[in-house]
Amino acid sequence: MKDDTISAKIRVGIIFGGKSAEHEVSLQSAKNVIDALDKNKYEAILIGIDKTGKWFLNDESKFLLNVTDPKLIKLNNEKNEEVALAPEGKGALTNFKTNKIDKKIDIAFPILHGPFGEDGTMQGLLKLSGIPFIGAGVLGSAVGMDKEITKRLLRDAGINIGKFLSGRENYLPSFKEIVKKIGLPFFVKPANMGSSIGINKVKNEEEFKAAVEEAFKYDRKILFEEFIPGREIECSVLGNDNPIASIPGEIISNHDFYSYEAKYIDENGALLEIPAKLSQELVNKIQDMSVNVFRALECEGLARVDFFVTEKNEIFVNEINTMPGFTKISMYPKLWEATGISYSELIDRLIILAMERFNKEQNLQTSFK
Repeated sequence: MKDDTISAKIRVGIIFGGKSAEHEVSLQSAKNVIDALDKNKYEAILIGIDKTGKWFLNDESKFLLNVTDPKLIKLNNEKNEEVALAPEGKGALTNFKTNKIDKKIDIAFPILHGPFGEDGTMQGLLKLSGIPFIGAGVLGSAVGMDKEITKRLLRDAGINIGKFLSGRENYLPSFKEIVKKIGLPFFVKPANMGSSIGINKVKNEEEFKAAVEEAFKYDRKILFEEFIPGREIECSVLGNDNPIASIPGEIISNHDFYSYEAKYIDENGALLEIPAKLSQELVNKIQDMSVNVFRALECEGLARVDFFVTEKNEIFVNEINTMPGFTKISMYPKLWEATGISYSELIDRLIILAMERFNKEQNLQTSFK
C-alpha cells in the first residue's frame, strides 16, 4: 500500500465537500481532520468535491475560503486540477486534462455528509477503485442514510423506535391520517438527509403543507415521525466486528428542536453535556442499544446513534449517522475524548479499522473453482 520510492507515510485521501445540502458541514469536518492528522505518520491528500460533483486536488494552505464563518465557508477550487478515481485504479487520481496520474492514495477518508457521500454511492466507487476507506460499506451507508429503511430494520430487530409513516409525491398520507396514526405535534423530514436539513415540527394543518413542500425540496421520499418529549441523548460507536460504545452525551437545545441553525450557525444554539447525567443503568442500556443498532444496520468503522429518553426512562432510537460531524466541537469525537480516546488517536483507530476490513476482503475469493 505504500510507495517505497517516496516515503513510508500512509497517503490519506481526505474527500470532502460533495453534491449535498450538507456540503458546508463537510468542509468544517474536513478542516478539523486535516489539522489533527499526525503528519509524522500520514500524508494528507486533499480531494475537494464541488456542488456539481467535480473532484479537485486541493492545496492544504488555501483549500477553503471564509473558514471562520459557517454561513460563508466555501471550497476554493481556483486553479486546482480536476481529477477522478478509476475502477481498480488502486488509489490513482487521474488528471482530466493530461490523462496522467497526479497523485496516489493508500486509503480514503470520505468525510462527506448526506447524499452522494454518506449514502453508499461514494462507498461503492471506493470499493470499485480497490482502496480501503473509513466508515460503513455500501449497505450500511445506504440503510443508515434512508431513515425509513433504518426504522424498518430496527423495528424488525426488536429495537425500540417511535411511530412513523412515509410518503412520496404519488402517495402522501393526509394530515388527518398522520395525526390518527402518530399524534400531534409530529416531525416532517426528508428520508435521505442529515444535519436537520429540511426538518419541521408540525402543530397544525397549515404548517403541515409548508413542511411537506420543504421536505420534498431535498428528497423524493419524506418521513412523518412521532414527537417524543424527552431528553436528546447521543452515543458514539467505534469498531468493525467488535464495536464499542462511548459514554453518552446530551444535547440541550435552546431552539424548538436541534435544528441546522442550532447545530452549526448559532453559537448558543445548544449545550453539549458530556457525560450526560444518567444513572449507570441507563448508561449501560444506551451503550448496549448503540452497539445493537450498529450491528443491525450492518455498520462498520464509526457511527453516532441518537436517542430520546423520556421522563419514565423509556429509551427510543431516533436515528443513526454513519459519518457524523467530525469537527473538534462535534459530538462524535467529543464523546470519545471524554471516554479516553483523543481526536488524533480516534483518526488513527479509524484508519486501522479501514485497513483491517480491506485486508480481510482481499482474502475473499472472486471466482468459483
